[in-house]
Amino acid sequence: MRQFLFLLAILGIQPSAPAYAQPYPTRAVRIVVGYAPGGAVDVSARAIARKLTDALGQQVIVENRAGASGNTAAGMVAKSQPDGYTLFMASSTIAFPSLFINLPFDIKKDLAPISLVAMGPSVLVVHPSVPVRTVKELVSFARARPGQLAYGSAGYGTVTHLGMEILNFKTDTSMVHVPYKGGVPSIIGMLSGEVHALFSSIPGVLAQISARKVRAIGISTLKRSSSLPDVPTIDEAALPGYNTGSWYGLLGPPGISRNISDLLSSEIAKAMQNNEIRDGFVRSGFDPEGSSPEAFAGFIRSEIVKYEDIIKRANIKPQAD
Repeated sequence: MRQFLFLLAILGIQPSAPAYAQPYPTRAVRIVVGYAPGGAVDVSARAIARKLTDALGQQVIVENRAGASGNTAAGMVAKSQPDGYTLFMASSTIAFPSLFINLPFDIKKDLAPISLVAMGPSVLVVHPSVPVRTVKELVSFARARPGQLAYGSAGYGTVTHLGMEILNFKTDTSMVHVPYKGGVPSIIGMLSGEVHALFSSIPGVLAQISARKVRAIGISTLKRSSSLPDVPTIDEAALPGYNTGSWYGLLGPPGISRNISDLLSSEIAKAMQNNEIRDGFVRSGFDPEGSSPEAFAGFIRSEIVKYEDIIKRANIKPQAD
């Protein structure tokens, strides 16, 4: 070996060093959010960004690219370099591709799941004038009055809209949809008596529940909310398997290195164990999660199937966005 190296030196040839993967990250990482600053998606992204900055030793910044229900930002990330420096914080609307026309990406192949970050249950509330105290009673009341009960939502194609359509379908009821331009207007509509029932984020309606201005009868996810521990889930109280709600998760462009996605998902899982992060999500009405890329990919696939089915059954028309 010494003779070989000596010969190389005489010939002026330097032995090549083994090729090692470049460490990640070596510069700032950005998380693109498809909504304006201050909303739930943005707040979640910034909480994760702070912890990833500490863990990775490089600045992780949040960039807001609002528009088209988050689809503009998703399309931009889908076309970015798969080097781990451009990521996307998605909300549950990413699982509604059949609801939009001319999407700039294909969720099934153009974005790589990294980690589920948080789940957000909705609470089913009714106006005090509706004489029901359980989901089963609401179903019976609505069945006896086909087309006479109205339900509000935060807007066409939102989780609060599709969640109630799933309830309509599974219970053979026909409550009529009244879409509002956001969660707050939908609650105002209920308080004024325009609608009889609606799904809402828990923080958005907690004060009205405490003041007995609306009545909470069911939680939309599979586990009860720590904010409303006495309110049963719809799954346990009336419809086994019922599970809807908002969620947030981190994705990257297709072709992102498995080493990078594993690193990010691992650090997110650690962040979800941080008391400050957990308390912040709980105060916002969300349950902190954290998952492997495979688990998150499977979850997204199941969400797409679930919502594609109800969009078709409820004859909800795709929108140009």
